[in-house]
Amino acid sequence: MLRARDAMDRAYAQPLDVPALARIAHVSQAHFTRTFRATFGETPHRYLQRRRVERAMSLLRETDHSVTDICFEVGFGSPGTFSRTFRGIVGRSPRTYRKEAAATSVPTCFTMTWMRPSA
Repeated sequence: MLRARDAMDRAYAQPLDVPALARIAHVSQAHFTRTFRATFGETPHRYLQRRRVERAMSLLRETDHSVTDICFEVGFGSPGTFSRTFRGIVGRSPRTYRKEAAATSVPTCFTMTWMRPSA
């Protein structure tokens, strides 16, 4: 399970699916999904989405790239899916998050810890 999670952490922007991750973990797809959820408290898909959103949060705070560019850079297939997923995890839209993060003038390490999305 750790190998698969590490692969998601490293290659979050790549198209990763359950069959590929199960092969990395050397188990069947069904066993992988069940064991991953039991071990990490969320499905592999949700974990990967959260990692992508965390990276998008960082890019929104630290760059002036457009929201659409960031969407594709972190591995989402469409801006609509990205915005819906971002709002579901963070609680606000990417644009609103960027505006609020720009108004905050604290060190990045504190911002990352304070604004880290929960599972």
